[in-house]
Amino acid sequence: MSDPEKVSAEAPTKESSVEDKVAGDAPETAVAADAPKKREYKEMEEKHTGDLHAKVDMNTIQFTATDLYDKEKVDIEHVVMEEVFQLLQCDEGGLTDAEAQNRVGIFGPNKLEEKKENVFLQFLSFMWNPLSWVMEGAALVAIALSNGGGMPPDWQDFVGIVMLLLINSTIGFVEERNAGNAVKALMDSLAPKARVKRDGVWKEVESAELVPGDVVAFKHGDVCPADCRLIEAVDVSMDQAALTGESLPSGKKLGDECFSGSTCKQGEAEGVVISTGPNTFFGRAATLVGQDNDQTGHLQMVLARIGSFCLVSIGIFVLLEILIMYADFRFSYRRGLNNILVLLIGGIPIAMPTVLSVTLAVGAQQLAKHKAIVTRITAIEELAGVTILCSDKTGTLTTNKLTIDKENVKCYSHWDVEGVCLLAAYASRTENQDAIDGCVVGTLPDPKSARAGIELLDFKPFNPVDKRTEITYRDSADGKLKRATKGMTGIIIELCSRNKTSELEDQLEADVEEFARRGLRALAVAYEDVLGNEKDSQGSGFELVGLLSIFDPPRSDTKKTIDDAMALGVKVKMVTGDQLAIAKETGRRLGLGDHMYPAKVLKEGPAAGSKHANLDEMIMDADGFAGVFPEHKFEIVKRIQALGHLCAMTGDGANDAPALSRANVGIAVEGATDAARGAADIVLTEPGLSTIVHAIYGSRVIFQRMRNYAIYACAVTIRIVLCFAIMVFVWQFDFPPFMVLIIAVLNDGTIMTLSLDRVLPSTTPDSWDLAEVFAFGIGYGIYLTGSTLALFAIMHHTSFFEDKFGVEPLGKDVNDFGGHMVIYLQVAIISQALIFVTRSHGPSWTERPSVALMLAFCLAQLVSSIIAGFGNWGFTDVAAISGGWIGIVWVWNIVWYFPLDLVKFGLKRSIIAWLQKRKARKQAPALVDEHGERLQRTASRHESLYSNRTSFLTRAANRLKGGTKVSMSKNELQRFSSIQAQQSGAALQRASSRAA
Repeated sequence: MSDPEKVSAEAPTKESSVEDKVAGDAPETAVAADAPKKREYKEMEEKHTGDLHAKVDMNTIQFTATDLYDKEKVDIEHVVMEEVFQLLQCDEGGLTDAEAQNRVGIFGPNKLEEKKENVFLQFLSFMWNPLSWVMEGAALVAIALSNGGGMPPDWQDFVGIVMLLLINSTIGFVEERNAGNAVKALMDSLAPKARVKRDGVWKEVESAELVPGDVVAFKHGDVCPADCRLIEAVDVSMDQAALTGESLPSGKKLGDECFSGSTCKQGEAEGVVISTGPNTFFGRAATLVGQDNDQTGHLQMVLARIGSFCLVSIGIFVLLEILIMYADFRFSYRRGLNNILVLLIGGIPIAMPTVLSVTLAVGAQQLAKHKAIVTRITAIEELAGVTILCSDKTGTLTTNKLTIDKENVKCYSHWDVEGVCLLAAYASRTENQDAIDGCVVGTLPDPKSARAGIELLDFKPFNPVDKRTEITYRDSADGKLKRATKGMTGIIIELCSRNKTSELEDQLEADVEEFARRGLRALAVAYEDVLGNEKDSQGSGFELVGLLSIFDPPRSDTKKTIDDAMALGVKVKMVTGDQLAIAKETGRRLGLGDHMYPAKVLKEGPAAGSKHANLDEMIMDADGFAGVFPEHKFEIVKRIQALGHLCAMTGDGANDAPALSRANVGIAVEGATDAARGAADIVLTEPGLSTIVHAIYGSRVIFQRMRNYAIYACAVTIRIVLCFAIMVFVWQFDFPPFMVLIIAVLNDGTIMTLSLDRVLPSTTPDSWDLAEVFAFGIGYGIYLTGSTLALFAIMHHTSFFEDKFGVEPLGKDVNDFGGHMVIYLQVAIISQALIFVTRSHGPSWTERPSVALMLAFCLAQLVSSIIAGFGNWGFTDVAAISGGWIGIVWVWNIVWYFPLDLVKFGLKRSIIAWLQKRKARKQAPALVDEHGERLQRTASRHESLYSNRTSFLTRAANRLKGGTKVSMSKNELQRFSSIQAQQSGAALQRASSRAA
C-alpha cells in the first residue's frame, strides 16, 4: 500500500468525530466511509473582500475628480475592472496624446501642489505678538512721542529697542524658513519617468504628464508612477512598506491596485492609471501633511501668555502713572513720558525670544552629539512635555529586515534546527535574492555555507503557481544526489509522501495556526534522496523536516529604549500599517503589551457593551493599533492632542509623514524616507531609538533652564514696574530710561549663559504651569521692590549711610544724578542675583551653577560697578559715585539676597501648594462602574509577569540612588531567576491574552 493510501485508511479525523457527537445517531460505519479530513493550514493572509460594484447608477457619475474619488458613489480602487474602464472612459489600448492633454485640464498634473508664501510677510509676522507689541510701542514712544519740551527724540532708547526687535524676528524667521519642507520631499519622491502607451505606442514621458486612463508598464526595480489597477501581471511583487507599513512585499495579481511610489521587487506588470497627484494614496498623505495649519506652536502659546502677563502688568501701572503724574502731580509732557518709557522698556522681557532661542539652539547642538538633528528647535521644549510616544513598527521598532526566528523552528525528523536551516538555505538563491531567500540564507553563520560542500545541479526558483523553491544537488561528502524544497506549508505537505502520518499533519497544522496567531509567517522545508544519477531522476519521496517562522525582529535596543521611556513617564503606543497578529507579537516581545485593535475601530468606535465608553477612552487604553493608513495615524495623534496630551510620533516611511507633521514632536528614525525626514522635527542619524531617550532627557534639562528664565523674567517685570511706579507715586522719582535699557541688556546677556547651566531634569513629563510661574514672579518681584524702596527711603530720609560709612550725601534731592546711579547699581546687582534662586530647587548655595553662568554674572557686575564708578553721563541724568557707595550697595544686596530662599520656600508651601491642590481638583474624576468601583485596565498575563520581573530591579535602583544597601536572600534570588524567567518565556510564546 502506498503512503497516501495509508494516510487515507487511518482512523477518523478529529473533525468527523466531533460531527458524529453532535449528530448523536450517525453510525460508526458512516464515519469510516467518510472522505479523509481536508486540512487547512491557516497561513496569515490579508483578508480580501472581493471585487465590488459602484454604489450608484454608473450613468450618474460625472467624469470629474470629485465624482470618481467619492467613496460614497464608487470605490474605484476595488470595483470590477469592467467598471474601471467604463468610469475612466478608456480601454487597454491606452489614450491618445490629445485625450491625455485634455485630461490634464480635468485632473491636473501628476504631482503635488507646493504652496509658496510671501517671504517679506512671513518675516513681518514674527513682529506680531504681545512681546513685540510692547517693544514696538516703546520704540514709537521713544522716537515720536518723546519729541517735545525743547528736548530731542530719545534716539538712544529707540536704536537699542529696534536692534533687539530685529534680532528676535530674524532668529524666528530663519528657523521657520529652514523647516516645513515635507510636501516638497513627498513631491520629489514621485517617480520622475514612466512608460506609457499613447496612440498605441509605448513611450517614456515625465510622470507628471500621466492622467487617469493611461496604460503604464513597470518591471523589477521600477517605481510605480501613479495609483493603477493591473491589467497584466507576471509574478508581480511590490514593496510598499514605506507607504502602508507592511514588512513583507505584497504579491499582486490581475485587478489589484498598485500604489504610487511603491517599488516593484519582482515580475512585470501593466496597469491602467486610476488616480494621479493629490488623489493617489501617496498624494493623500501629502495633503494631510499640509493640514497642520490649525496648530499653534506650544512654545509660541507659552510666550504669548507670558507676554500678555507682562503687557497687563505694564498697562495697569502705565495707566496709573498717566492718571497720577499728569492729573495730580501736573508733570510736564516730556517728564511724564520718560517715566512711562521706564516701565515700557524695563517691564517687558525684551530679549525673551532671543534668550529662549539661544537656549534651544545650544540644546540642539548638544542633541546632535547623540546623533539627533533638530529641524525645528522649538520641538525640544515640546519633547520635554511629551506624555505619549506613538511609534511606527516597521523600520522603527523593528529592523524592517526579515529574519528566521531560530527559537521557534519546528523539527519533524532527525534533522536539528541547524540542519533544517541549512536545508532551507540550500533551497534558496544566493544571488538576486528575494526577501525570503535573503532571510533564510542570513540564518547561517557564513552565507557561503549555502553552497559549501555541495554541487548545484538544478534550481527551480519561486513562482506564483508552485509557490515553492527546489534544489537538486550532489553532496560532496558521499557523492549522492539529494533534493530539498521550501515553500508554503500546504504545498509542501501535499508534496510529502515519506513518513507522513496523521499525527504529523495534526502537529503541523497546530504549529502553523500558532504561528499565524502570533504574526509569524510559516515556511515549510522538505527533503528527499534522488534515486538515480541524473538531476531529473525520481526521488525517494519528500519528507517534511521542519517549519521555519519568518518575522521582522525588533531592533536590539528597542526594548530597553521603551523601558527607559516608560521610566521617564512616557507611554509608548504602537501605530502600524502591518497586520494585527504581527503587531501583537511585536508588542509582546517588547513589553509594550498586546491590547491592540484593528484600524476599523477608529471609524466604528468601541463595541457595544465594551469597557470603553467612547473612542477617546479606547485610544488612551490601547497599546497600539494595526492595519492603519496615514489618515488613521493622523487621527490618532490629533485625538490624543485633543485630550490635552503632548504627543510624539516616530516613523520612517512616507505613510508616517502626516502623523509626523501633526504630532507635537515628529521623529524620523535612521534610514527614513525623504518624506518622513521632511515632516519630522527631529531626525535620527544612527540606527535604533536609544537616541530618543537621550533627547527626552536633554529636552527636560533645557525645559528647566527655560522655566528658570521665565520665572526670572516675570519677577523682573513686576520688580521694575512696581518699584519705579511706587517711587514716582511716593517721591516723584524720575529714573532715566536709558539706564533701564542698560540693565536689560546686561541682565539678558548674562542670562544667555543659562543655556549651558547645570540643572536637575524632572523624572516626569514637564508642563508649563504658568500660574505657578506668575506666582513665583510676583512674590520675588514684590520682595525685590521692597529692597530698593528701603534703600532709597534710608538715603532720602536719614543720614544713616553718611554717619556710619562717611560717604557723601546722596538722594537728599530726590532726582540728583548720584542718587540715580545708586538705584541703578542696586537694581542691576540684585536683579541678576535672582537667577541663582530661581534655578535651584533647594537653598541656592547648595546647587552649583555652571562656570559660564558664574563668569557671566561676575563680568556683568564688574561692568555695572565700573559704570557706577565712572559713568558721568549727563545725557541720561546719572553721575559717577564713590567707591564707598558702591561698597554699601554690594553689602546691602548681599543682606537682602539670602532671605530670597526663604521667600521661595514660603511661596512653595503656601500659594504654590494651594495652586497645585486646585489643579488636582479640576482634573477629571476617575471612571466608576455601576457598583461605584473605579474602572481600571486589566493587565494581560504577560504584562503582569513583566511587571513582577522588573519591580525588584526598580526598587533596587531607587535604593541605590539613595545610598541604601540592597540585599536579597538566596531563595528569593533562585525564585527570581528561574520561576519568573520560565513563566515569562512561556507567556511570550503563547497567543495574545485578550481578543481585540
